[in-house]
Amino acid sequence: MRSLIVVMVLSMAAAASAQPAPPDVIVATGEAVVMRAPDRAFVTVTVETRAKAPRDAQRINAEAMTAVQQRLDQARVPKDAVRTRGYDLQQESDFTNGKRVPREFVARNAIEVRVDEVGRAGELLDIAVQSGATATGGVRFDLRDREGAEREALRLAVTDARARAEAAAAGAGRAIDRVIKVEDLRESGSPVPRPMMAMARAADAPSTPIEPGLIEIHARVSLTASMR
Repeated sequence: MRSLIVVMVLSMAAAASAQPAPPDVIVATGEAVVMRAPDRAFVTVTVETRAKAPRDAQRINAEAMTAVQQRLDQARVPKDAVRTRGYDLQQESDFTNGKRVPREFVARNAIEVRVDEVGRAGELLDIAVQSGATATGGVRFDLRDREGAEREALRLAVTDARARAEAAAAGAGRAIDRVIKVEDLRESGSPVPRPMMAMARAADAPSTPIEPGLIEIHARVSLTASMR
């Protein structure tokens, strides 16, 4: 019986030594930034009206917003490029001597306008203000083919990660054998909003300048590779 136990132990040890050792791996992080000129803009236009009665505030607001939308339509803005962002009707009030004193009713209607020609963003802001808008804001820029730019940034980030892994392996006297895993570490990369407020201006005033700049698309990956 004792000799049998010895044989079993030796057999287990031989099997363990016959198994290949796990390959050495290296993990590298790659980053990339793709810069593109925006080819689309979004602007928010708001109409705010006040009246003593809620129906009057609502009616005056509807008339003012209708005038704004009609002017945008005349400016060749497609109907599907305009959408409502929010509508609010409430009564303002003051507090005097610890008591609530009701004031006028305020109606606010905000729409978002998609501008497919970025160069017209300032022009359309001016048109909205001239036709009755009381404020504009939330100007932001974007890309029609954002997904294409994101894929390009991702490809470059993977290339960067592989180059870093190869450099690290070479420093250790080794070489990359094969890529085992790639993880996308990208965070959301929406264009940075450019807030803007506008008040009514004279018809002969200069057009509102809008500088879209460039949109940065960021990508970050983690690459795991085996070494030989």
